Amino acid sequence: MKCINKKATGLLLLPFFCLCCGCGQSFSEISYTNTYDIYETSKEYEIISAEDASLQNTADFFGKDLCVSDGMDLGTDSTDSQVAGAAGVFNLNTKEVTYAQNIYGRMYPASTTKILTAYVALKYGDLDAVYQVSANAANQAADSSVCHLKEGDYMSLHQLLYGLLMQSGNDAAIAIAEGISGDVNAFAELMNQEARALGAVDSHFINPHGLQDVEHYTTVYDLYLIFQAAVQNETFKEIIHTKEYIVEYLDSTGMSVEQKWMSTNKYLMETETAPRGITVIGGKTGTTNDAGYCLVLYSSNEAGDPIVSIIMKADCRNNLYYYMNQLLYGFAGHET
Repeated sequence: MKCINKKATGLLLLPFFCLCCGCGQSFSEISYTNTYDIYETSKEYEIISAEDASLQNTADFFGKDLCVSDGMDLGTDSTDSQVAGAAGVFNLNTKEVTYAQNIYGRMYPASTTKILTAYVALKYGDLDAVYQVSANAANQAADSSVCHLKEGDYMSLHQLLYGLLMQSGNDAAIAIAEGISGDVNAFAELMNQEARALGAVDSHFINPHGLQDVEHYTTVYDLYLIFQAAVQNETFKEIIHTKEYIVEYLDSTGMSVEQKWMSTNKYLMETETAPRGITVIGGKTGTTNDAGYCLVLYSSNEAGDPIVSIIMKADCRNNLYYYMNQLLYGFAGHET
């Protein structure tokens, strides 16, 4: 389905009616004395530059390289879609939404939030910069997903990104936010700014890790917009493709510390098998009680097309991967 995204594209519909001007003049007979040239006026008020004005109608549409949809469900009659709250499959080569279930519905993202955290960090941060873990970053709940960082630990942004995306560490997320922006609130503002710039206008982010907050939400379509931008970065792709990572860093006393982090992606860890013809490159998982089980996956089909497939609020982990396999087999360009 390649349709116009009603949320992203506005059309000014002019009602067709007669203008009654005394004795019923036609449009061609009416003279307007206060008209203006839209390009010259925009140039005058510095909305666009003189160079832009000369281009006039040659500007590219925002969504020219994006998969766009009218938001209607597509393909759900042939899947077990009842096991999840929302899902979508997006072919980045053909620019098509090939499967859609509630893709504009507001959902809690859990740790899939960390895709945007990584995108912002890679855009504004220096991979070689070394951050010191604060007490705030290290102080995570006992049942929280963490990298086991301690207050005073020294770690580079590059290392923290592995902890963020592989181990899904909430402590790494806070350390990154504080390192980039000084505090979590300022970083969240930057997250929202970047999300809007990518077209993710139905989202709002409160924190860099995705722990539950009623004001922290997104949609399947917005996650697609964010993720497709993130995978343009080779470092991001390298990290989400990594199964195991040995990290070495210094603690607060200068002593060397070593940890091994493992991917939370069951496809990468080969505890779940993708359909024949589908090559899983990587992705990001997310789980909370309110968000359910979430997965944003990056793969390729037999034609070599890059595919983004997303499931949000699956009712259990087994159904998350069961449903994802249905999507990959039937809607990712799989050849039978």
